[in-house]
Amino acid sequence: MDGEYDVIVLGTGLKECILSGIMSVNGKKVLHMDRNNYYGGESASITPLEQVYKHFGIQEQPPTDLGRGGDWNVDLIPKFLLAAGQLALASNLMGVLEKNQFRKFLKFVANFNEENPDSLDGVDPQTTTMRDVYKKFDLGHDVIDFTGHALALYQTDDYLDRLCPEAIHRIKLYSRSLALYGQSPYLYPLYGLGELPQGFARLSAIYGGIYMLNKPVEDIIMENEKVVGVKSEGKVVPCKQLICDPSYIPDKVRKTEQVIRVICILSHPIQNTNDVKSCQIIIPQKQVNRRSDIYVCMISSAHYVATQGKYIAIVSTTVETAEPEKEIEPALRLLEPIDQKFTTISDIYEPTDNGRESQVFCSRSYDATTDFETSCNDIKDIYKRMTGTDFNFENIKRKRKDIFEEGEH
Repeated sequence: MDGEYDVIVLGTGLKECILSGIMSVNGKKVLHMDRNNYYGGESASITPLEQVYKHFGIQEQPPTDLGRGGDWNVDLIPKFLLAAGQLALASNLMGVLEKNQFRKFLKFVANFNEENPDSLDGVDPQTTTMRDVYKKFDLGHDVIDFTGHALALYQTDDYLDRLCPEAIHRIKLYSRSLALYGQSPYLYPLYGLGELPQGFARLSAIYGGIYMLNKPVEDIIMENEKVVGVKSEGKVVPCKQLICDPSYIPDKVRKTEQVIRVICILSHPIQNTNDVKSCQIIIPQKQVNRRSDIYVCMISSAHYVATQGKYIAIVSTTVETAEPEKEIEPALRLLEPIDQKFTTISDIYEPTDNGRESQVFCSRSYDATTDFETSCNDIKDIYKRMTGTDFNFENIKRKRKDIFEEGEH
Protein backbone atom coordinates (compact mmCIF):
# COMPACT_ATOMS: atom_id res chain seq x y z
CA MET A 1 0.00 0.00 0.00
CA ASP A 2 3.03 2.28 -0.10
CA GLY A 3 3.13 5.23 -2.49
CA GLU A 4 0.40 7.00 -4.45
CA TYR A 5 -1.95 5.15 -6.77
CA ASP A 6 -3.54 6.44 -9.95
CA VAL A 7 -6.71 4.48 -9.15
CA ILE A 8 -8.02 2.78 -6.02
CA VAL A 9 -10.90 0.34 -6.57
CA LEU A 10 -13.22 -0.64 -3.71
CA GLY A 11 -15.23 -3.84 -4.05
CA THR A 12 -14.54 -6.84 -6.27
CA GLY A 13 -17.84 -7.02 -8.12
CA LEU A 14 -17.64 -7.81 -11.81
CA LYS A 15 -17.85 -4.18 -12.92
CA GLU A 16 -15.13 -3.08 -10.52
CA CYS A 17 -12.83 -5.96 -11.54
CA ILE A 18 -13.29 -5.25 -15.25
CA LEU A 19 -12.49 -1.57 -14.75
CA SER A 20 -9.51 -2.50 -12.58
CA GLY A 21 -8.20 -4.74 -15.35
CA ILE A 22 -8.74 -2.07 -18.00
CA MET A 23 -6.95 0.61 -15.98
CA SER A 24 -4.00 -1.68 -15.25
CA VAL A 25 -3.63 -2.60 -18.91
CA ASN A 26 -3.72 1.14 -19.67
CA GLY A 27 -0.63 1.56 -17.52
CA LYS A 28 -2.29 2.95 -14.39
CA LYS A 29 -1.02 2.07 -10.93
CA VAL A 30 -4.02 0.31 -9.34
CA LEU A 31 -4.80 -0.77 -5.78
CA HIS A 32 -7.90 -2.96 -5.47
CA MET A 33 -9.44 -3.53 -2.02
CA ASP A 34 -12.50 -5.39 -0.71
CA ARG A 35 -13.87 -5.53 2.83
CA ASN A 36 -15.00 -9.11 2.12
CA ASN A 37 -12.71 -12.13 2.20
CA TYR A 38 -13.93 -13.34 -1.20
CA TYR A 39 -14.12 -12.02 -4.76
CA GLY A 40 -17.32 -10.99 -6.47
CA GLY A 41 -19.25 -8.68 -4.13
CA GLU A 42 -22.89 -8.74 -5.22
CA SER A 43 -21.95 -10.92 -8.19
CA ALA A 44 -20.17 -13.60 -6.15
CA SER A 45 -20.69 -17.35 -6.41
CA ILE A 46 -20.86 -18.87 -2.92
CA THR A 47 -19.39 -22.25 -2.04
CA PRO A 48 -19.74 -24.65 -0.26
CA LEU A 49 -23.49 -25.16 0.14
CA GLU A 50 -23.16 -24.85 3.91
CA GLN A 51 -21.92 -21.28 3.36
CA VAL A 52 -24.94 -20.57 1.14
CA TYR A 53 -27.29 -21.60 3.96
CA LYS A 54 -25.31 -19.42 6.37
CA HIS A 55 -25.36 -16.45 3.96
CA PHE A 56 -29.16 -16.56 3.88
CA GLY A 57 -29.51 -16.97 7.63
CA ILE A 58 -30.58 -20.62 7.63
CA GLN A 59 -29.21 -22.26 10.74
CA GLU A 60 -29.70 -25.94 9.93
CA GLN A 61 -27.29 -27.86 7.75
CA PRO A 62 -28.19 -28.77 4.14
CA PRO A 63 -29.94 -32.16 3.85
CA THR A 64 -27.70 -35.06 2.94
CA ASP A 65 -29.55 -35.73 -0.33
CA LEU A 66 -28.07 -32.49 -1.70
CA GLY A 67 -24.68 -34.19 -1.79
CA ARG A 68 -21.26 -32.80 -0.98
CA GLY A 69 -21.31 -29.09 -0.12
CA GLY A 70 -18.16 -28.41 -2.14
CA ASP A 71 -19.95 -29.43 -5.36
CA TRP A 72 -22.09 -26.31 -5.19
CA ASN A 73 -21.31 -22.82 -6.54
CA VAL A 74 -24.39 -20.64 -6.14
CA ASP A 75 -24.59 -17.30 -7.97
CA LEU A 76 -26.11 -14.48 -5.95
CA ILE A 77 -27.14 -12.66 -9.13
CA PRO A 78 -28.25 -14.60 -12.22
CA LYS A 79 -26.64 -13.45 -15.45
CA PHE A 80 -25.66 -14.99 -18.78
CA LEU A 81 -23.24 -13.62 -21.37
CA LEU A 82 -24.45 -12.96 -24.91
CA ALA A 83 -22.00 -14.60 -27.31
CA ALA A 84 -21.40 -12.28 -30.27
CA GLY A 85 -20.29 -13.85 -33.55
CA GLN A 86 -20.97 -13.52 -37.27
CA LEU A 87 -24.30 -12.01 -38.26
CA ALA A 88 -26.96 -14.65 -38.95
CA LEU A 89 -30.72 -14.79 -38.88
CA ALA A 90 -32.37 -16.65 -36.03
CA SER A 91 -33.88 -19.09 -38.50
CA ASN A 92 -34.51 -21.83 -35.95
CA LEU A 93 -37.17 -19.61 -34.38
CA MET A 94 -39.32 -19.51 -37.50
CA GLY A 95 -41.43 -22.54 -36.62
CA VAL A 96 -43.21 -20.79 -33.74
CA LEU A 97 -43.79 -17.44 -35.42
CA GLU A 98 -45.65 -16.05 -38.41
CA LYS A 99 -43.08 -17.24 -40.90
CA ASN A 100 -43.46 -14.91 -43.85
CA GLN A 101 -43.79 -11.63 -41.96
CA PHE A 102 -41.14 -12.50 -39.41
CA ARG A 103 -38.72 -13.78 -42.05
CA LYS A 104 -39.01 -10.46 -43.88
CA PHE A 105 -38.55 -8.59 -40.61
CA LEU A 106 -35.40 -10.55 -39.68
CA LYS A 107 -33.97 -10.01 -43.16
CA PHE A 108 -34.59 -6.28 -42.73
CA VAL A 109 -32.85 -6.35 -39.32
CA ALA A 110 -29.86 -8.28 -40.70
CA ASN A 111 -29.35 -5.78 -43.54
CA PHE A 112 -30.11 -2.63 -41.51
CA ASN A 113 -27.30 -0.08 -41.76
CA GLU A 114 -27.99 3.55 -40.93
CA GLU A 115 -25.19 4.66 -43.29
CA ASN A 116 -26.59 2.74 -46.27
CA PRO A 117 -29.98 4.12 -47.42
CA ASP A 118 -30.52 1.07 -49.65
CA SER A 119 -30.69 -1.15 -46.56
CA LEU A 120 -33.39 0.84 -44.76
CA ASP A 121 -36.41 -0.26 -46.84
CA GLY A 122 -38.05 3.15 -46.43
CA VAL A 123 -37.42 3.36 -42.68
CA ASP A 124 -36.01 6.70 -41.50
CA PRO A 125 -33.85 5.99 -38.40
CA GLN A 126 -34.25 9.60 -37.30
CA THR A 127 -38.06 9.56 -37.12
CA THR A 128 -39.31 5.94 -37.12
CA THR A 129 -40.20 4.29 -33.82
CA MET A 130 -39.95 0.57 -33.20
CA ARG A 131 -43.74 0.44 -33.00
CA ASP A 132 -43.80 1.80 -36.57
CA VAL A 133 -41.34 -0.88 -37.73
CA TYR A 134 -43.48 -3.67 -36.28
CA LYS A 135 -46.53 -2.16 -37.98
CA LYS A 136 -44.66 -1.97 -41.28
CA PHE A 137 -44.06 -5.74 -41.18
CA ASP A 138 -47.56 -6.47 -39.82
CA LEU A 139 -46.29 -8.43 -36.82
CA GLY A 140 -48.86 -9.69 -34.32
CA HIS A 141 -48.90 -8.87 -30.60
CA ASP A 142 -47.41 -12.22 -29.53
CA VAL A 143 -44.56 -11.90 -32.02
CA ILE A 144 -43.90 -8.32 -30.88
CA ASP A 145 -43.81 -9.52 -27.26
CA PHE A 146 -41.39 -12.29 -28.20
CA THR A 147 -39.14 -10.02 -30.26
CA GLY A 148 -38.99 -7.17 -27.77
CA HIS A 149 -38.53 -9.24 -24.62
CA ALA A 150 -36.83 -12.49 -25.71
CA LEU A 151 -34.62 -11.14 -28.53
CA ALA A 152 -34.10 -7.44 -27.79
CA LEU A 153 -34.22 -8.25 -24.03
CA TYR A 154 -36.21 -5.18 -22.95
CA GLN A 155 -37.80 -5.33 -19.50
CA THR A 156 -40.78 -3.13 -20.41
CA ASP A 157 -42.59 -1.91 -23.54
CA ASP A 158 -41.28 1.66 -23.19
CA TYR A 159 -38.90 1.01 -26.10
CA LEU A 160 -41.81 0.79 -28.58
CA ASP A 161 -42.15 4.55 -28.83
CA ARG A 162 -38.41 5.28 -29.01
CA LEU A 163 -36.49 5.54 -32.28
CA CYS A 164 -35.93 2.12 -33.82
CA PRO A 165 -32.11 1.80 -34.24
CA GLU A 166 -31.45 0.82 -30.61
CA ALA A 167 -33.93 -2.08 -30.68
CA ILE A 168 -32.77 -3.23 -34.11
CA HIS A 169 -29.15 -3.36 -32.94
CA ARG A 170 -30.22 -5.34 -29.85
CA ILE A 171 -31.93 -7.91 -32.08
CA LYS A 172 -28.83 -8.04 -34.29
CA LEU A 173 -26.68 -8.75 -31.22
CA TYR A 174 -28.93 -11.65 -30.25
CA SER A 175 -28.82 -13.02 -33.82
CA ARG A 176 -25.01 -12.79 -33.97
CA SER A 177 -24.73 -14.45 -30.59
CA LEU A 178 -27.06 -17.27 -31.62
CA ALA A 179 -25.13 -17.82 -34.84
CA LEU A 180 -21.83 -18.25 -33.00
CA TYR A 181 -22.62 -21.61 -31.38
CA GLY A 182 -25.94 -22.58 -32.93
CA GLN A 183 -27.84 -23.81 -29.87
CA SER A 184 -27.89 -20.81 -27.55
CA PRO A 185 -26.93 -17.14 -27.74
CA TYR A 186 -25.58 -17.31 -24.18
CA LEU A 187 -22.34 -18.29 -22.50
CA TYR A 188 -21.91 -19.25 -18.87
CA PRO A 189 -18.62 -19.93 -17.05
CA LEU A 190 -18.03 -23.28 -15.38
CA TYR A 191 -18.04 -23.05 -11.56
CA GLY A 192 -20.33 -20.02 -11.60
CA LEU A 193 -20.27 -16.33 -12.40
CA GLY A 194 -17.81 -15.69 -9.57
CA GLU A 195 -15.10 -16.88 -11.97
CA LEU A 196 -15.57 -13.73 -14.08
CA PRO A 197 -14.48 -11.08 -11.55
CA GLN A 198 -11.58 -13.34 -10.52
CA GLY A 199 -10.48 -13.60 -14.15
CA PHE A 200 -10.38 -9.81 -14.55
CA ALA A 201 -8.65 -9.51 -11.19
CA ARG A 202 -5.92 -11.78 -12.53
CA LEU A 203 -5.68 -9.58 -15.64
CA SER A 204 -5.17 -6.54 -13.42
CA ALA A 205 -2.54 -8.37 -11.37
CA ILE A 206 -0.61 -9.35 -14.51
CA TYR A 207 -0.23 -5.65 -15.28
CA GLY A 208 0.84 -4.66 -11.78
CA GLY A 209 -2.51 -4.22 -9.99
CA ILE A 210 -2.38 -4.98 -6.24
CA TYR A 211 -5.28 -6.86 -4.63
CA MET A 212 -6.20 -6.93 -0.95
CA LEU A 213 -9.20 -8.90 0.31
CA ASN A 214 -10.59 -8.71 3.86
CA LYS A 215 -9.39 -5.10 3.99
CA PRO A 216 -11.61 -2.68 5.95
CA VAL A 217 -12.28 0.74 4.46
CA GLU A 218 -12.62 3.34 7.23
CA ASP A 219 -12.99 6.52 5.19
CA ILE A 220 -12.69 8.08 1.75
CA ILE A 221 -10.54 11.20 2.10
CA MET A 222 -11.67 14.29 0.20
CA GLU A 223 -9.98 17.69 -0.17
CA ASN A 224 -11.80 20.57 -1.86
CA GLU A 225 -14.54 18.05 -2.81
CA LYS A 226 -12.05 15.87 -4.68
CA VAL A 227 -10.82 12.43 -3.65
CA VAL A 228 -7.22 12.28 -2.45
CA GLY A 229 -7.06 8.92 -0.69
CA VAL A 230 -8.63 6.00 1.18
CA LYS A 231 -8.15 5.30 4.89
CA SER A 232 -7.73 1.65 5.91
CA GLU A 233 -6.55 0.35 9.29
CA GLY A 234 -5.46 3.83 10.31
CA LYS A 235 -3.37 4.48 7.20
CA VAL A 236 -4.30 6.84 4.35
CA VAL A 237 -3.35 5.60 0.88
CA PRO A 238 -3.21 8.49 -1.66
CA CYS A 239 -4.95 8.20 -5.03
CA LYS A 240 -6.04 10.35 -7.96
CA GLN A 241 -9.25 8.50 -8.84
CA LEU A 242 -11.57 6.11 -7.04
CA ILE A 243 -13.89 3.40 -8.38
CA CYS A 244 -16.39 1.71 -6.06
CA ASP A 245 -19.75 0.01 -5.77
CA PRO A 246 -22.67 1.81 -4.05
CA SER A 247 -22.09 0.19 -0.64
CA TYR A 248 -18.87 2.20 -0.16
CA ILE A 249 -20.46 5.65 -0.62
CA PRO A 250 -24.05 5.43 0.71
CA ASP A 251 -24.28 9.24 0.95
CA LYS A 252 -23.65 9.65 -2.79
CA VAL A 253 -26.21 7.24 -4.20
CA ARG A 254 -29.99 7.16 -4.45
CA LYS A 255 -32.39 4.25 -4.38
CA THR A 256 -34.28 3.85 -7.66
CA GLU A 257 -36.14 0.55 -7.27
CA GLN A 258 -35.96 -2.93 -5.77
CA VAL A 259 -35.29 -6.37 -7.25
CA ILE A 260 -36.48 -9.68 -5.86
CA ARG A 261 -34.37 -12.77 -6.55
CA VAL A 262 -35.29 -16.29 -5.48
CA ILE A 263 -32.63 -19.02 -5.72
CA CYS A 264 -34.28 -22.45 -5.96
CA ILE A 265 -32.63 -25.85 -5.59
CA LEU A 266 -34.40 -28.49 -7.69
CA SER A 267 -34.08 -32.25 -8.12
CA HIS A 268 -35.38 -32.04 -11.70
CA PRO A 269 -35.06 -29.87 -14.79
CA ILE A 270 -37.83 -27.39 -15.50
CA GLN A 271 -40.82 -29.15 -16.99
CA ASN A 272 -41.46 -28.97 -20.75
CA THR A 273 -37.86 -28.01 -21.55
CA ASN A 274 -36.81 -31.41 -22.99
CA ASP A 275 -34.73 -32.07 -19.85
CA VAL A 276 -32.11 -29.52 -20.88
CA LYS A 277 -29.20 -28.85 -18.52
CA SER A 278 -29.61 -25.07 -18.75
CA CYS A 279 -32.18 -22.64 -20.05
CA GLN A 280 -33.68 -19.19 -19.70
CA ILE A 281 -37.38 -18.41 -19.53
CA ILE A 282 -38.70 -14.87 -19.92
CA ILE A 283 -42.30 -14.20 -18.89
CA PRO A 284 -43.33 -10.98 -20.72
CA GLN A 285 -44.98 -8.44 -18.44
CA LYS A 286 -48.24 -8.29 -20.38
CA GLN A 287 -48.86 -12.00 -19.84
CA VAL A 288 -48.89 -11.54 -16.06
CA ASN A 289 -50.35 -8.00 -15.90
CA ARG A 290 -47.09 -6.33 -14.88
CA ARG A 291 -44.89 -3.49 -16.07
CA SER A 292 -41.67 -5.57 -15.98
CA ASP A 293 -40.73 -9.04 -17.21
CA ILE A 294 -40.05 -11.97 -14.90
CA TYR A 295 -36.82 -13.88 -15.59
CA VAL A 296 -35.99 -17.51 -14.84
CA CYS A 297 -32.59 -19.02 -15.49
CA MET A 298 -31.60 -22.62 -14.76
CA ILE A 299 -28.17 -24.23 -14.57
CA SER A 300 -27.04 -27.64 -13.35
CA SER A 301 -24.23 -30.03 -12.48
CA ALA A 302 -23.12 -29.78 -16.14
CA HIS A 303 -21.75 -26.33 -15.20
CA TYR A 304 -20.09 -27.54 -11.97
CA VAL A 305 -22.45 -25.47 -9.83
CA ALA A 306 -24.48 -28.30 -8.28
CA THR A 307 -24.10 -31.93 -7.30
CA GLN A 308 -25.04 -34.62 -9.85
CA GLY A 309 -28.76 -34.70 -10.62
CA LYS A 310 -29.50 -31.34 -9.01
CA TYR A 311 -30.38 -27.99 -10.58
CA ILE A 312 -30.29 -24.32 -9.60
CA ALA A 313 -33.06 -22.06 -10.90
CA ILE A 314 -33.08 -18.35 -10.12
CA VAL A 315 -36.14 -16.14 -10.52
CA SER A 316 -35.75 -12.35 -10.68
CA THR A 317 -37.86 -9.31 -11.42
CA THR A 318 -38.26 -5.63 -10.56
CA VAL A 319 -40.49 -5.15 -7.51
CA GLU A 320 -43.76 -3.38 -8.30
CA THR A 321 -45.96 -3.97 -5.22
CA ALA A 322 -45.77 -4.26 -1.45
CA GLU A 323 -45.88 -8.07 -1.81
CA PRO A 324 -42.92 -8.94 -4.05
CA GLU A 325 -43.04 -12.68 -3.34
CA LYS A 326 -46.53 -12.86 -4.81
CA GLU A 327 -45.24 -11.14 -7.93
CA ILE A 328 -42.96 -14.06 -8.81
CA GLU A 329 -45.49 -16.83 -8.11
CA PRO A 330 -46.11 -17.45 -11.86
CA ALA A 331 -42.42 -18.27 -12.24
CA LEU A 332 -42.19 -20.39 -9.09
CA ARG A 333 -45.10 -22.53 -10.30
CA LEU A 334 -42.99 -23.46 -13.33
CA LEU A 335 -40.30 -24.85 -11.00
CA GLU A 336 -42.34 -27.01 -8.64
CA PRO A 337 -41.52 -29.08 -6.70
CA ILE A 338 -38.79 -26.94 -5.11
CA ASP A 339 -36.36 -28.50 -2.59
CA GLN A 340 -35.10 -25.23 -1.07
CA LYS A 341 -35.62 -21.51 -1.67
CA PHE A 342 -33.39 -18.55 -0.79
CA THR A 343 -35.10 -15.17 -1.20
CA THR A 344 -33.52 -11.73 -1.30
CA ILE A 345 -35.05 -8.31 -1.95
CA SER A 346 -32.30 -5.87 -2.90
CA ASP A 347 -32.37 -2.09 -3.20
CA ILE A 348 -31.09 -0.80 -6.53
CA TYR A 349 -28.87 2.29 -6.35
CA GLU A 350 -27.42 4.73 -8.83
CA PRO A 351 -24.82 7.44 -8.12
CA THR A 352 -25.90 11.03 -7.61
CA ASP A 353 -22.42 12.29 -8.57
CA ASN A 354 -21.02 11.79 -12.09
CA GLY A 355 -17.49 11.88 -10.68
CA ARG A 356 -16.05 14.46 -13.04
CA GLU A 357 -15.29 16.90 -10.22
CA SER A 358 -14.88 14.54 -7.25
CA GLN A 359 -13.09 11.84 -9.29
CA VAL A 360 -15.18 9.26 -7.38
CA PHE A 361 -16.83 6.91 -9.88
CA CYS A 362 -19.55 4.65 -8.52
CA SER A 363 -21.16 1.77 -10.40
CA ARG A 364 -24.90 1.09 -10.50
CA SER A 365 -26.47 -1.87 -8.73
CA TYR A 366 -27.26 -4.96 -10.83
CA ASP A 367 -30.76 -4.95 -12.30
CA ALA A 368 -33.19 -7.87 -12.70
CA THR A 369 -32.16 -8.78 -16.26
CA THR A 370 -30.29 -12.02 -16.88
CA ASP A 371 -27.72 -10.66 -19.33
CA PHE A 372 -24.75 -8.35 -18.87
CA GLU A 373 -25.66 -5.72 -21.47
CA THR A 374 -26.76 -3.09 -18.95
CA SER A 375 -23.66 -3.87 -16.87
CA CYS A 376 -21.44 -3.36 -19.91
CA ASN A 377 -23.12 -0.02 -20.63
CA ASP A 378 -22.38 1.05 -17.06
CA ILE A 379 -18.72 0.05 -17.40
CA LYS A 380 -18.35 2.01 -20.64
CA ASP A 381 -20.06 5.03 -19.10
CA ILE A 382 -17.73 5.03 -16.09
CA TYR A 383 -14.68 4.61 -18.32
CA LYS A 384 -15.67 7.58 -20.47
CA ARG A 385 -16.25 9.79 -17.42
CA MET A 386 -12.86 8.75 -16.01
CA THR A 387 -10.81 9.18 -19.16
CA GLY A 388 -12.86 11.43 -21.44
CA THR A 389 -12.64 8.84 -24.22
CA ASP A 390 -14.81 5.95 -25.38
CA PHE A 391 -13.74 2.47 -24.36
CA ASN A 392 -12.41 0.38 -27.24
CA PHE A 393 -11.53 -3.22 -26.43
CA GLU A 394 -9.41 -3.47 -29.58
CA ASN A 395 -6.96 -0.98 -28.06
CA ILE A 396 -6.62 -3.21 -24.99
CA LYS A 397 -5.94 -6.26 -27.14
CA ARG A 398 -3.30 -4.38 -29.13
CA LYS A 399 -1.57 -3.19 -25.95
CA ARG A 400 -1.53 -6.71 -24.54
CA LYS A 401 -0.05 -8.03 -27.80
CA ASP A 402 2.67 -5.36 -27.78
CA ILE A 403 3.59 -6.13 -24.16
CA PHE A 404 3.81 -9.88 -24.77
CA GLU A 405 5.93 -9.33 -27.89
CA GLU A 406 8.28 -7.07 -25.92
CA GLY A 407 8.56 -9.81 -23.28
CA GLU A 408 9.57 -12.36 -25.93
CA HIS A 409 12.42 -10.11 -27.00
